[in-house]
Amino acid sequence: MKKKRLLVFYFIVSIVWIYGSNFLLNELVSTQYISQLERLKEILYVLVTGFFFYFFISKTVELNVSKEDEKRLSTLINSMVDFVNFKDGEGRWIEANEFGLKLFQIDHVDYRGKKDSELADYSPFYAEALRFCEISDEDAWKNRKITRIEERLALPNGTIKTFDTIKVPLFNPDGSRKGLVIIGRDITERIEIEKLLEESRQQYKSLFEYSPDIVYMLDLEGYITNVNAQFTVITGYSHKEIIRKHFTYVLPNHFHASAIEYLSKVKTSKIPEMFELEIEHKDGQHITLQCNSLPIIVDGKMTGFIGYGKDVTSLRLAEERLRRTEKLSVVGELSASVAHEIRNPLTSLKGFVQILQVEDPKHQFYYQIMHDELNRINHIVSELLLLAKPQQMKFTHANINKLFQDVLSLLRTEANLNDIQIDFSSSFHELWIECEPNQLKQLFINIIKNAMESSYKDGVVSIFLEELENEFVSVKVMDKGCGISKELLEKIGEPFYSSKEKGTGLGLTVSFKIVQSHNGSIQFESEQDVGTTVTINLPKQQPK
Repeated sequence: MKKKRLLVFYFIVSIVWIYGSNFLLNELVSTQYISQLERLKEILYVLVTGFFFYFFISKTVELNVSKEDEKRLSTLINSMVDFVNFKDGEGRWIEANEFGLKLFQIDHVDYRGKKDSELADYSPFYAEALRFCEISDEDAWKNRKITRIEERLALPNGTIKTFDTIKVPLFNPDGSRKGLVIIGRDITERIEIEKLLEESRQQYKSLFEYSPDIVYMLDLEGYITNVNAQFTVITGYSHKEIIRKHFTYVLPNHFHASAIEYLSKVKTSKIPEMFELEIEHKDGQHITLQCNSLPIIVDGKMTGFIGYGKDVTSLRLAEERLRRTEKLSVVGELSASVAHEIRNPLTSLKGFVQILQVEDPKHQFYYQIMHDELNRINHIVSELLLLAKPQQMKFTHANINKLFQDVLSLLRTEANLNDIQIDFSSSFHELWIECEPNQLKQLFINIIKNAMESSYKDGVVSIFLEELENEFVSVKVMDKGCGISKELLEKIGEPFYSSKEKGTGLGLTVSFKIVQSHNGSIQFESEQDVGTTVTINLPKQQPK
């Protein structure tokens, strides 16, 4: 329409110019000058017309190009899922995409040329947010560089969206403000995912760090990559000491092969496996762990192992005590019925043997053997009755040095007869403990006699008595005799299990029971043909 009007206007002006200029020339100019002025008029007409056409064409092209760029820009920003806004140097809106207009509920407003505070009047819910935009815009202008901020925007439905907003200030060559480009990306979903990941990380950290059991992580080669704090509590090894060490570093040598086989099985089957093993505490003590190892799978690929180790040392000791107690209970019930049945005929047999010894001097050798064997049977019956009958414990304070002197005075004669030397050493002249003296004497007699019987001729039985820092007394009985085999060492203290030809196995069973009744501990360390060390720890005061 505009083009047609301009064309009509051009024709009218041209006609007026031609006829009007000719009329004026004929009326006002003399004849001799008319031809020159007509040529000048034609040149002027061509110049004016050319200028008109140049101006018209250039403006038309510029307008077309501007509209084409505007159309492209509008298509581009409206296709974006981010909020896009262009402002001039005064903060007036020049262009915004549909996402931004709908977000602030101003898609029905002619926004161009208006500031945020003016647009706030058209959007009551977002009025405060729009006014704040002017404040944050001013910060970007003052920074004079690209400014990035995280903005939270409440929605009418009660939810909150978070935008990662970038503001780019543009300046003229003279430093004055030219424009401001604003792009805001909705990162609400990313924030929620990051929050969930952080919660998951914290939960994992709590499970890992504060687990009452050992938690360990290994790579595929079996090297330790991480352990929790409980690992240090249970094993004594610090985090720094154990990281990058192979897991067999804390295992006794005899467990290496089975542990590696166990880990290989988990690696192959990718199924959790339970395994019980012994590890060595930093101070050398053995700890029993019940381990459960699982494969670590990342993107469908196994990258290592994670495992949990429960310290079951106390539990296994308690089970062993319970097993021994059950055996003692069975032995006690059996002994109670058998011992009484044996003693009655035993008394008769001893009486008849004594009569025969008096009446038949010819066979004294045989009667003596019968008498000794009957006494041995009587001794076994006495031990059976000791196991069968609950002992009334009457704890008193006694000098343990004095108890040893009484025991040694009884055993020195037998030791001399067997060419055995008893060497007693004590750190204190008097060391008082709360105990049942007669039972402790029997305990020491049993242990020392075993050491004497295990010693070779001209051997030495060494006894060391010392006070420990934790209110315990330690007794060590050492010999350099034949030692105890590994198989027997595992079953030592069990009723009727003995390596002696005429032993009943009840002596150590009674000894274990005495130590247990005194809330102490007894430990055997032995090596065949090297010797045996028995360590007895007894509390100085019995618990109330």
